[in-house]
Amino acid sequence: MAQPVAAERLLATDVSAKARILGAALELFAERGVDATPMRTVATAAGVTVGLIVHHYGTKEALREAVELAIVSQFAAAIASVPLGGCPPEQLTGARDRAVAQMLAADPSLVDYLRRALLDSSTEHGGLVSRLSQLSAQQVHELREAGIISTKHTIGEQVIAIMVRQLGRLFLQPLIDRIGNEFADDLEGRELPQLVVTVTR
Repeated sequence: MAQPVAAERLLATDVSAKARILGAALELFAERGVDATPMRTVATAAGVTVGLIVHHYGTKEALREAVELAIVSQFAAAIASVPLGGCPPEQLTGARDRAVAQMLAADPSLVDYLRRALLDSSTEHGGLVSRLSQLSAQQVHELREAGIISTKHTIGEQVIAIMVRQLGRLFLQPLIDRIGNEFADDLEGRELPQLVVTVTR
């Protein structure tokens, strides 16, 4: 069962009931999916009543929306942690990718939620893809204006490149780990290979 501490990982400075609900929802939605998670289960994990969830978020769909907005905010904060001028221009995009990777590594539930949501072909999570794409597009505009990336490619191409670099490993590393486990004896004493994603056009 999810523990209330999940909220501390999602919003480290906010341990209010509202944040506990959000953290519990993230863990449970990541583990079971939104449809398979009753509001009562979220309430129990957060240590609150269902009525308090309804008071803060209204419906389960609104709670899912709040979880996804919080995820996008975490991406934005990771990117903002490497501002223009914070490192040499040629190192900026790599530094931002690493900041996103560190943010993801710090919260396995967030990673599990993204895997479930972004690989779901339904329209349920279309808003999350759209918001992450818009966040990447903001990066592209900022980097273009600063002269750090070229304008010879379309914004769409550059958004795809950013998102694949930042999220590609998220989806493919588990496959590498699983294959590696099939050859555990052969790889004994060695670290499993780590995936590095690059995008070429």
